[in-house]
Amino acid sequence: MAADTDRHPLRIVHSEAATSFGGQERDIHHQMLAMRARGHHLEAVCQPQAELAARLLDDGFAVHTLLMDGTLNYWRGLFRLQRLFRQLRPDILNTHSRRDTMLAGMAGRLARVPLIVRSRHLARRPNSLVSYTGIPHRVLTCSDHVRQQLLDRRVPAGHVATVYSAVEPPVVSRSGKLRSELGLADDAVIVGSVGVLRRPKGHHELIDAMQPLLHQRTRVHLVIVGGGQPLFDQLQSHVADLGLTRQVHLLGERHDAPDLLADFDIFALATRQEALGRVFIEAAAAGLPVVATDVGGVSETLLPGESGFLVPLDDRQALATAIHQLVDDPALRQSMGQAGREFYHESGRFTTQAMVDATEAHYYRWLNDMTP
Repeated sequence: MAADTDRHPLRIVHSEAATSFGGQERDIHHQMLAMRARGHHLEAVCQPQAELAARLLDDGFAVHTLLMDGTLNYWRGLFRLQRLFRQLRPDILNTHSRRDTMLAGMAGRLARVPLIVRSRHLARRPNSLVSYTGIPHRVLTCSDHVRQQLLDRRVPAGHVATVYSAVEPPVVSRSGKLRSELGLADDAVIVGSVGVLRRPKGHHELIDAMQPLLHQRTRVHLVIVGGGQPLFDQLQSHVADLGLTRQVHLLGERHDAPDLLADFDIFALATRQEALGRVFIEAAAAGLPVVATDVGGVSETLLPGESGFLVPLDDRQALATAIHQLVDDPALRQSMGQAGREFYHESGRFTTQAMVDATEAHYYRWLNDMTP
Protein backbone atom coordinates (compact mmCIF):
# COMPACT_ATOMS: atom_id res chain seq x y z
CA MET A 1 0.00 0.00 0.00
CA ALA A 2 1.41 3.36 -0.97
CA ALA A 3 0.16 5.92 1.54
CA ASP A 4 -2.70 6.31 3.95
CA THR A 5 -4.20 8.89 1.59
CA ASP A 6 -4.72 6.08 -0.97
CA ARG A 7 -8.33 5.46 -0.01
CA HIS A 8 -9.11 2.52 -2.31
CA PRO A 9 -12.02 0.23 -1.33
CA LEU A 10 -11.00 -2.30 1.29
CA ARG A 11 -11.73 -6.00 1.56
CA ILE A 12 -12.69 -6.58 5.20
CA VAL A 13 -13.64 -9.76 7.06
CA HIS A 14 -15.23 -9.57 10.52
CA SER A 15 -15.21 -12.57 12.85
CA GLU A 16 -17.40 -13.13 15.92
CA ALA A 17 -17.74 -16.25 18.07
CA ALA A 18 -20.82 -15.22 20.06
CA THR A 19 -24.15 -16.78 19.12
CA SER A 20 -26.41 -14.32 20.98
CA PHE A 21 -27.26 -10.86 19.67
CA GLY A 22 -26.40 -8.10 22.13
CA GLY A 23 -24.71 -4.73 22.00
CA GLN A 24 -21.44 -6.10 20.62
CA GLU A 25 -23.17 -7.94 17.79
CA ARG A 26 -25.35 -4.90 17.02
CA ASP A 27 -22.18 -2.83 16.68
CA ILE A 28 -20.66 -5.33 14.23
CA HIS A 29 -23.87 -5.45 12.20
CA HIS A 30 -24.16 -1.68 12.10
CA GLN A 31 -20.51 -1.18 11.17
CA MET A 32 -20.66 -3.72 8.34
CA LEU A 33 -23.73 -2.04 6.85
CA ALA A 34 -22.16 1.42 7.15
CA MET A 35 -18.78 0.38 5.71
CA ARG A 36 -20.47 -1.38 2.80
CA ALA A 37 -22.37 1.82 2.08
CA ARG A 38 -18.97 3.55 1.78
CA GLY A 39 -18.00 1.15 -1.00
CA HIS A 40 -15.96 -1.42 0.91
CA HIS A 41 -16.39 -5.18 0.49
CA LEU A 42 -17.31 -7.00 3.69
CA GLU A 43 -17.73 -10.62 4.68
CA ALA A 44 -18.09 -12.35 8.05
CA VAL A 45 -17.04 -15.49 9.90
CA CYS A 46 -19.54 -16.67 12.53
CA GLN A 47 -20.76 -19.80 14.22
CA PRO A 48 -23.64 -21.47 12.29
CA GLN A 49 -26.19 -20.92 15.07
CA ALA A 50 -25.31 -17.22 15.55
CA GLU A 51 -28.12 -14.70 15.20
CA LEU A 52 -25.60 -12.27 13.73
CA ALA A 53 -24.98 -14.71 10.88
CA ALA A 54 -28.69 -14.88 10.09
CA ARG A 55 -29.08 -11.10 10.10
CA LEU A 56 -26.03 -10.57 7.89
CA LEU A 57 -27.26 -13.17 5.41
CA ASP A 58 -30.62 -11.38 5.28
CA ASP A 59 -28.73 -8.19 4.43
CA GLY A 60 -26.89 -9.85 1.56
CA PHE A 61 -23.46 -10.36 3.12
CA ALA A 62 -21.35 -13.44 2.47
CA VAL A 63 -21.12 -15.30 5.80
CA HIS A 64 -18.75 -18.21 6.39
CA THR A 65 -19.87 -20.42 9.26
CA LEU A 66 -17.94 -22.91 11.37
CA LEU A 67 -18.05 -24.22 14.91
CA MET A 68 -15.52 -22.56 17.19
CA ASP A 69 -15.93 -24.54 20.44
CA GLY A 70 -13.58 -27.32 21.46
CA THR A 71 -10.09 -28.46 20.50
CA LEU A 72 -11.13 -30.48 17.45
CA ASN A 73 -13.19 -27.61 16.03
CA TYR A 74 -10.27 -25.26 16.66
CA TRP A 75 -7.85 -27.24 14.53
CA ARG A 76 -10.45 -27.88 11.82
CA GLY A 77 -11.37 -24.22 11.79
CA LEU A 78 -7.77 -23.03 11.80
CA PHE A 79 -6.89 -24.81 8.57
CA ARG A 80 -10.24 -24.03 6.96
CA LEU A 81 -9.94 -20.30 7.69
CA GLN A 82 -6.32 -20.23 6.58
CA ARG A 83 -7.44 -21.55 3.18
CA LEU A 84 -10.39 -19.14 3.11
CA PHE A 85 -8.24 -16.08 3.82
CA ARG A 86 -5.74 -17.08 1.17
CA GLN A 87 -8.64 -17.34 -1.27
CA LEU A 88 -10.36 -14.08 -0.24
CA ARG A 89 -7.13 -12.10 0.25
CA PRO A 90 -8.69 -9.54 2.61
CA ASP A 91 -6.88 -6.33 3.45
CA ILE A 92 -8.19 -6.49 7.01
CA LEU A 93 -9.43 -9.11 9.42
CA ASN A 94 -11.33 -7.57 12.34
CA THR A 95 -11.92 -9.95 15.27
CA HIS A 96 -14.23 -9.21 18.19
CA SER A 97 -14.03 -11.91 20.89
CA ARG A 98 -11.19 -13.82 22.48
CA ARG A 99 -12.28 -17.14 20.98
CA ASP A 100 -12.51 -15.93 17.39
CA THR A 101 -9.31 -13.91 17.80
CA MET A 102 -7.41 -17.03 18.83
CA LEU A 103 -8.92 -18.95 15.91
CA ALA A 104 -9.55 -16.54 13.03
CA GLY A 105 -6.72 -14.25 14.10
CA MET A 106 -4.20 -17.08 14.11
CA ALA A 107 -5.47 -18.27 10.73
CA GLY A 108 -5.07 -14.71 9.49
CA ARG A 109 -1.49 -14.65 10.68
CA LEU A 110 -0.75 -17.93 8.88
CA ALA A 111 -2.45 -16.62 5.73
CA ARG A 112 -0.49 -13.36 5.98
CA VAL A 113 -3.51 -11.06 6.13
CA PRO A 114 -1.91 -7.57 5.97
CA LEU A 115 -3.76 -6.13 8.98
CA ILE A 116 -5.46 -7.95 11.86
CA VAL A 117 -7.47 -5.72 14.21
CA ARG A 118 -9.04 -6.79 17.51
CA SER A 119 -12.07 -4.82 18.69
CA ARG A 120 -12.50 -4.61 22.46
CA HIS A 121 -16.10 -4.14 23.65
CA LEU A 122 -15.82 -5.24 27.29
CA ALA A 123 -15.61 -3.24 30.50
CA ARG A 124 -13.63 -5.61 32.66
CA ARG A 125 -9.86 -5.34 32.84
CA PRO A 126 -8.20 -7.72 30.36
CA ASN A 127 -6.18 -10.58 31.78
CA SER A 128 -4.10 -12.22 29.07
CA LEU A 129 -2.78 -9.90 26.37
CA VAL A 130 -2.26 -12.64 23.77
CA SER A 131 -5.49 -11.75 21.99
CA TYR A 132 -4.54 -8.05 21.98
CA THR A 133 -0.83 -8.01 21.21
CA GLY A 134 0.29 -11.54 20.36
CA ILE A 135 -2.10 -12.12 17.46
CA PRO A 136 -3.67 -8.84 16.26
CA HIS A 137 -1.52 -6.01 14.94
CA ARG A 138 -3.76 -3.28 16.36
CA VAL A 139 -6.76 -2.81 18.68
CA LEU A 140 -9.94 -0.72 18.48
CA THR A 141 -11.79 0.08 21.71
CA CYS A 142 -15.35 1.34 22.20
CA SER A 143 -14.37 4.03 24.73
CA ASP A 144 -11.35 5.88 26.05
CA HIS A 145 -11.88 4.10 29.36
CA VAL A 146 -11.35 0.71 27.69
CA ARG A 147 -8.39 2.08 25.76
CA GLN A 148 -6.78 3.25 29.00
CA GLN A 149 -7.18 -0.24 30.47
CA LEU A 150 -5.01 -1.59 27.66
CA LEU A 151 -2.49 1.22 27.98
CA ASP A 152 -2.24 0.41 31.69
CA ARG A 153 -1.26 -3.11 30.63
CA ARG A 154 1.54 -1.55 28.55
CA VAL A 155 -0.02 -2.01 25.13
CA PRO A 156 1.70 0.67 22.99
CA ALA A 157 -0.41 3.81 22.67
CA GLY A 158 0.03 3.90 18.90
CA HIS A 159 -1.46 0.42 18.64
CA VAL A 160 -4.81 1.25 20.31
CA ALA A 161 -7.50 3.68 19.16
CA THR A 162 -11.05 4.50 20.26
CA VAL A 163 -14.00 4.33 17.89
CA TYR A 164 -17.29 5.07 19.64
CA SER A 165 -20.34 2.95 18.92
CA ALA A 166 -22.80 4.62 16.61
CA VAL A 167 -26.30 5.34 17.87
CA GLU A 168 -29.06 6.33 15.51
CA PRO A 169 -31.16 9.15 17.03
CA PRO A 170 -34.65 7.83 17.75
CA VAL A 171 -37.66 9.50 16.24
CA VAL A 172 -39.45 10.38 19.44
CA SER A 173 -42.77 11.93 20.17
CA ARG A 174 -44.90 11.44 23.24
CA SER A 175 -47.59 9.09 22.07
CA GLY A 176 -48.97 8.25 25.47
CA LYS A 177 -48.69 4.58 24.49
CA LEU A 178 -46.88 3.55 27.66
CA ARG A 179 -49.16 5.55 29.97
CA SER A 180 -52.20 4.05 28.31
CA GLU A 181 -50.79 0.52 28.56
CA LEU A 182 -50.05 0.90 32.26
CA GLY A 183 -53.13 2.96 33.05
CA LEU A 184 -51.11 5.93 34.32
CA ALA A 185 -52.41 9.47 34.74
CA ASP A 186 -51.05 12.31 32.63
CA ASP A 187 -49.26 13.79 35.63
CA ALA A 188 -47.44 10.55 36.48
CA VAL A 189 -43.64 10.86 36.44
CA ILE A 190 -42.01 7.87 34.76
CA VAL A 191 -38.45 6.91 35.60
CA GLY A 192 -37.43 4.31 33.06
CA SER A 193 -34.56 2.06 32.10
CA VAL A 194 -33.91 -0.17 29.10
CA GLY A 195 -31.47 -3.04 29.00
CA VAL A 196 -31.02 -6.77 29.32
CA LEU A 197 -31.59 -7.99 32.86
CA ARG A 198 -28.21 -8.92 34.29
CA ARG A 199 -26.83 -8.36 37.78
CA PRO A 200 -24.13 -5.88 36.66
CA LYS A 201 -26.85 -3.59 35.26
CA GLY A 202 -27.87 -2.68 38.82
CA HIS A 203 -31.65 -3.07 38.64
CA HIS A 204 -31.85 -4.21 42.26
CA GLU A 205 -29.85 -1.18 43.34
CA LEU A 206 -32.09 1.17 41.34
CA ILE A 207 -35.25 -0.26 42.88
CA ASP A 208 -33.83 -0.08 46.40
CA ALA A 209 -32.66 3.51 45.93
CA MET A 210 -36.11 4.56 44.71
CA GLN A 211 -38.06 2.69 47.37
CA PRO A 212 -38.50 5.65 49.79
CA LEU A 213 -39.45 8.01 46.97
CA LEU A 214 -41.98 5.58 45.53
CA HIS A 215 -43.64 5.13 48.91
CA GLN A 216 -43.79 8.91 49.37
CA ARG A 217 -44.98 9.80 45.85
CA THR A 218 -47.66 7.54 44.42
CA ARG A 219 -47.56 9.38 41.10
CA VAL A 220 -43.93 8.30 40.52
CA HIS A 221 -43.43 5.06 38.59
CA LEU A 222 -40.38 3.00 37.67
CA VAL A 223 -40.54 1.16 34.34
CA ILE A 224 -37.91 -1.49 33.57
CA VAL A 225 -37.72 -2.73 29.98
CA GLY A 226 -35.64 -5.82 29.25
CA GLY A 227 -35.69 -9.57 29.47
CA GLY A 228 -33.43 -12.09 31.12
CA GLN A 229 -33.94 -15.01 33.46
CA PRO A 230 -33.63 -15.72 36.31
CA LEU A 231 -33.31 -12.04 37.18
CA PHE A 232 -36.76 -11.11 35.86
CA ASP A 233 -38.45 -13.44 38.37
CA GLN A 234 -36.10 -12.33 41.15
CA LEU A 235 -36.92 -8.67 40.51
CA GLN A 236 -40.65 -9.42 40.50
CA SER A 237 -40.34 -11.10 43.88
CA HIS A 238 -38.23 -8.25 45.24
CA VAL A 239 -40.76 -5.65 44.09
CA ALA A 240 -43.59 -7.62 45.69
CA ASP A 241 -41.67 -7.90 48.97
CA LEU A 242 -41.25 -4.10 48.99
CA GLY A 243 -44.95 -3.55 48.35
CA LEU A 244 -44.29 -1.69 45.10
CA THR A 245 -46.12 -3.77 42.48
CA ARG A 246 -48.37 -0.82 41.58
CA GLN A 247 -45.44 1.49 40.87
CA VAL A 248 -42.63 -0.71 39.57
CA HIS A 249 -43.45 -2.18 36.16
CA LEU A 250 -41.33 -4.97 34.67
CA LEU A 251 -42.21 -5.11 30.97
CA GLY A 252 -39.80 -7.84 29.89
CA GLU A 253 -38.20 -7.85 26.46
CA ARG A 254 -39.87 -5.44 24.05
CA HIS A 255 -39.35 -4.59 20.40
CA ASP A 256 -40.91 -1.13 20.72
CA ALA A 257 -38.30 0.32 23.09
CA PRO A 258 -37.95 3.64 21.16
CA ASP A 259 -41.69 4.24 21.52
CA LEU A 260 -41.55 3.47 25.23
CA LEU A 261 -38.49 5.68 25.66
CA ALA A 262 -40.49 8.61 24.33
CA ASP A 263 -42.90 8.36 27.25
CA PHE A 264 -40.21 8.33 29.94
CA ASP A 265 -39.59 11.51 31.91
CA ILE A 266 -36.22 10.41 33.32
CA PHE A 267 -33.78 7.71 32.32
CA ALA A 268 -31.93 5.95 35.17
CA LEU A 269 -29.68 2.92 35.41
CA ALA A 270 -27.38 2.01 38.30
CA THR A 271 -25.01 -0.07 36.17
CA ARG A 272 -22.02 -1.54 37.96
CA GLN A 273 -19.87 -2.17 34.91
CA GLU A 274 -19.98 -0.57 31.48
CA ALA A 275 -17.49 -0.35 28.64
CA LEU A 276 -19.37 2.64 27.20
CA GLY A 277 -23.11 2.54 27.84
CA ARG A 278 -24.85 3.10 24.53
CA VAL A 279 -28.26 3.08 26.24
CA PHE A 280 -27.32 6.37 27.95
CA ILE A 281 -26.52 7.83 24.52
CA GLU A 282 -29.87 6.67 23.19
CA ALA A 283 -31.63 8.26 26.16
CA ALA A 284 -29.78 11.55 25.71
CA ALA A 285 -30.51 11.57 21.97
CA ALA A 286 -34.18 11.11 22.86
CA GLY A 287 -34.01 14.24 25.03
CA LEU A 288 -34.16 12.53 28.41
CA PRO A 289 -32.24 13.64 31.52
CA VAL A 290 -29.99 10.79 32.62
CA VAL A 291 -29.05 9.46 36.05
CA ALA A 292 -26.14 7.02 35.86
CA THR A 293 -23.39 5.51 37.97
CA ASP A 294 -19.89 6.81 37.31
CA VAL A 295 -18.33 3.57 36.09
CA GLY A 296 -16.37 2.56 33.00
CA GLY A 297 -16.99 4.72 29.95
CA VAL A 298 -20.36 6.10 31.10
CA SER A 299 -18.91 9.56 31.76
CA GLU A 300 -18.05 9.77 28.04
CA THR A 301 -21.73 9.50 27.07
CA LEU A 302 -23.10 12.61 28.79
CA LEU A 303 -22.30 16.02 30.21
CA PRO A 304 -22.23 15.54 34.00
CA GLY A 305 -24.31 18.20 35.73
CA GLU A 306 -25.67 19.47 32.39
CA SER A 307 -27.39 16.59 30.61
CA GLY A 308 -27.61 14.32 33.64
CA PHE A 309 -26.22 13.27 36.98
CA LEU A 310 -23.31 10.89 37.54
CA VAL A 311 -23.35 9.30 40.98
CA PRO A 312 -20.71 7.16 42.71
CA LEU A 313 -21.08 3.39 42.56
CA ASP A 314 -22.91 1.94 45.59
CA ASP A 315 -23.93 5.39 46.85
CA ARG A 316 -27.64 4.71 47.25
CA GLN A 317 -28.33 8.10 48.79
CA ALA A 318 -26.68 10.00 45.92
CA LEU A 319 -28.66 7.94 43.40
CA ALA A 320 -31.92 8.56 45.25
CA THR A 321 -31.20 12.29 45.61
CA ALA A 322 -30.48 12.74 41.89
CA ILE A 323 -33.71 11.02 40.86
CA HIS A 324 -35.70 12.85 43.54
CA GLN A 325 -34.36 16.20 42.29
CA LEU A 326 -35.44 15.48 38.71
CA VAL A 327 -38.84 14.18 39.81
CA ASP A 328 -39.53 17.42 41.70
CA ASP A 329 -38.19 19.83 39.05
CA PRO A 330 -39.87 19.63 35.61
CA ALA A 331 -37.83 22.62 34.40
CA LEU A 332 -34.58 20.82 35.27
CA ARG A 333 -35.80 17.72 33.42
CA GLN A 334 -36.50 19.85 30.39
CA SER A 335 -33.15 21.68 30.40
CA MET A 336 -31.08 18.55 31.00
CA GLY A 337 -32.97 16.65 28.32
CA GLN A 338 -32.36 19.45 25.84
CA ALA A 339 -28.67 19.56 26.78
CA GLY A 340 -28.38 15.83 26.15
CA ARG A 341 -30.01 16.09 22.76
CA GLU A 342 -27.73 18.98 21.79
CA PHE A 343 -24.66 17.11 23.03
CA TYR A 344 -25.53 14.14 20.84
CA HIS A 345 -26.04 16.24 17.71
CA GLU A 346 -23.35 18.88 18.21
CA SER A 347 -20.52 16.62 19.36
CA GLY A 348 -21.06 14.23 16.46
CA ARG A 349 -19.25 11.67 18.61
CA PHE A 350 -21.78 8.88 18.29
CA THR A 351 -23.06 9.23 14.73
CA THR A 352 -22.68 6.60 12.01
CA GLN A 353 -20.59 9.01 9.96
CA ALA A 354 -18.21 9.58 12.87
CA MET A 355 -17.86 5.82 13.41
CA VAL A 356 -17.12 5.11 9.75
CA ASP A 357 -14.77 8.09 9.36
CA ALA A 358 -12.73 7.03 12.39
CA THR A 359 -12.69 3.34 11.46
CA GLU A 360 -11.55 4.08 7.92
CA ALA A 361 -8.84 6.46 9.11
CA HIS A 362 -7.39 3.89 11.52
CA TYR A 363 -7.60 1.07 8.99
CA TYR A 364 -5.76 3.02 6.31
CA ARG A 365 -3.15 4.38 8.71
CA TRP A 366 -2.45 0.99 10.21
CA LEU A 367 -2.28 -0.68 6.82
CA ASN A 368 0.33 1.90 5.89
CA ASP A 369 2.21 1.08 9.13
CA MET A 370 2.29 -2.60 8.08
CA THR A 371 4.07 -1.78 4.80
CA PRO A 372 7.78 -2.70 5.14
